[in-house]
Amino acid sequence: MDELIEQTKNFLDNKEIRSKNFTKQIAFNAIPHIDVFTDNGYTKEELKMTNETKKILDAKIELTATCVRIPVLVSHAESVNIQFKKSYTLEKVKSALQNAEGCEVVDQRENGGYITPVEAEGKNETYISRIREDKTNKNSLDLWIVSDNLLRGAALNSVEIAQTLIKNKLYGKQ
Repeated sequence: MDELIEQTKNFLDNKEIRSKNFTKQIAFNAIPHIDVFTDNGYTKEELKMTNETKKILDAKIELTATCVRIPVLVSHAESVNIQFKKSYTLEKVKSALQNAEGCEVVDQRENGGYITPVEAEGKNETYISRIREDKTNKNSLDLWIVSDNLLRGAALNSVEIAQTLIKNKLYGKQ
């Protein structure tokens, strides 16, 4: 956080920016790299996310991720794509998510009808927005999820959401 604040000040003052803890400038930037790279091109953070999800939910789950540092002081954000074996309805998915403890659906299809990392700061809820069918994969949907990582944790939110979808059999026929 200190480095982001320092770099932001230097950027706004047209001063030189030096990265100390990041591989590139973090102020007004996004870095698609968290932790060290492994031989297969993924970072340790990306593999950790994959392995933890498999361990908690099911070893057969296929998961891939690109972890990206964004210039916010607090909060995590995820763009998630879920592919089910069977069909689903958006209404059932939204209802299950809205009724899940700790989750709040803010999914208005209009400018600003979603939650951003800054808006999640200091709040315990996990916010789910931009819920929509994935038009490129059968029985798939896309979600935008944000939460205060200091209050809720990094991977816990995605795991709880997936558990809710499975528990409520939202992957079943319409």
